[in-house]
Amino acid sequence: MSVLASFRDSSRAAPLLERIRARETGPVALMEFCGGHTVAIFRSGIRSVLPEHIRMLSGPGCPVCVTSNMDLDRAAALAKLPGVILTTYGDMLKVPGSRESLAQVRAQGYPVEIVYSTLDALRLAGQHPDKQIVFFAIGFETTAPAAAAAVLQARARGLKNFSICSVMKLTIPGARALLDMGEVRVQGVIGPGHVSSIIGADAWRFLPDVYRVPVAISGFEPLDILASIDALLAMLEKGNADLANLYSRIVKPGGNTKAWGAVTEVFETCASSWRGFGNIPDSGLALRPQYAEYDAEHRFPIDIPDSVEHPACRCGEVLRGVIEPVDCKVFGTACTPEQPLGPCMVSSEGSCAAYYNFHQSTHTKTRHATEQ
Repeated sequence: MSVLASFRDSSRAAPLLERIRARETGPVALMEFCGGHTVAIFRSGIRSVLPEHIRMLSGPGCPVCVTSNMDLDRAAALAKLPGVILTTYGDMLKVPGSRESLAQVRAQGYPVEIVYSTLDALRLAGQHPDKQIVFFAIGFETTAPAAAAAVLQARARGLKNFSICSVMKLTIPGARALLDMGEVRVQGVIGPGHVSSIIGADAWRFLPDVYRVPVAISGFEPLDILASIDALLAMLEKGNADLANLYSRIVKPGGNTKAWGAVTEVFETCASSWRGFGNIPDSGLALRPQYAEYDAEHRFPIDIPDSVEHPACRCGEVLRGVIEPVDCKVFGTACTPEQPLGPCMVSSEGSCAAYYNFHQSTHTKTRHATEQ
């Protein structure tokens, strides 16, 4: 049996489930902050085997989903500037902005290129010295090191036609903002494994220390997640809020100091606009002044009209865990992965897409059809 298969072994899941079902916690609400966990939970059917008194909530951990319309509108405006080639990850193309998506901008003939890494964007800069290559950088701490490395490489190679439009965000301020809002009761948190591999497990100690909320850092295989749920329930059962690192094969207490060192060399914190949250202080990453020549906002100052949201889209509430996707009236009807009204139905890590693809689509389509 391969190492990966061992984390999907149903015979090892059975005793974990028995232990979870035997925990005497009463009704509890646990939140996974990471969109990758949301998808993994649905794909493996974990929600369907948990006791009814354990409620799983999805949080704001999808970077595509939390990118605001204002930032999407800025990217669209950059793509329309003469001589600019806008590059970004594929998930961003179908996300509706205030007036158009980047896919629609590309359909109008403007150059918007999908890249799989920042190296692709740097390669384009080398191939097209007469063009300005702008990388629309979304993501959390996981993707920030690659963006930082791209800037450092561009400087080392003397590239003068590469810049970054950074809308990258930091998860810790986002998590604090969600808990401070107090809209939902979160009694335990499944901590994001990928993010924690960069910033370290200890970065999440504020949850038990400040909010008295236990946290379990988790991997993305079914047994990883079940073990994390069991660890959270064990802490709740004992009335003990603490941090458990269930992903120690990847996540170290202090994280990846080399990768994070590159991030802090190139970027500094700034206020950032999150969909559903508004501006959160010190939750974004902006290029430091000494790297301003690689800052697309500095290089291409533009004015964009006020952003607007689709009146029927409730992605903001989904991202805050206030509602589940099926509570949105347009879910599965007017809003589908083929015709999305909001980012949570677009992204591969979006809660609405996960519900639609793995759980509630048939049920909800039937329910809404009955209601209409």
